[in-house]
Amino acid sequence: MTEKTQCDYPGCDDEGETVSRLSPEGFLVATGKKAYSFREAYRRFHYCMKHHDDLMSGIWSRYRKPDDKEDGHVAPTAI
Repeated sequence: MTEKTQCDYPGCDDEGETVSRLSPEGFLVATGKKAYSFREAYRRFHYCMKHHDDLMSGIWSRYRKPDDKEDGHVAPTAI
């Protein structure tokens, strides 16, 4: 039997059914430990589906903003 975890979003009492590396502010938070993988390097948070969807929407809208993006920039994967 697994223990239920409360949503980590401030003020939410729902079950945190989704595990995410995003903090409630929408950023990655380092664990501060020596890590050899992405999974070990960043804290885990639990969110209810509503708050996880809200965080993901915020990330995508921030990512898609045209601020500081010029046609001369190459994709990070091109390097």
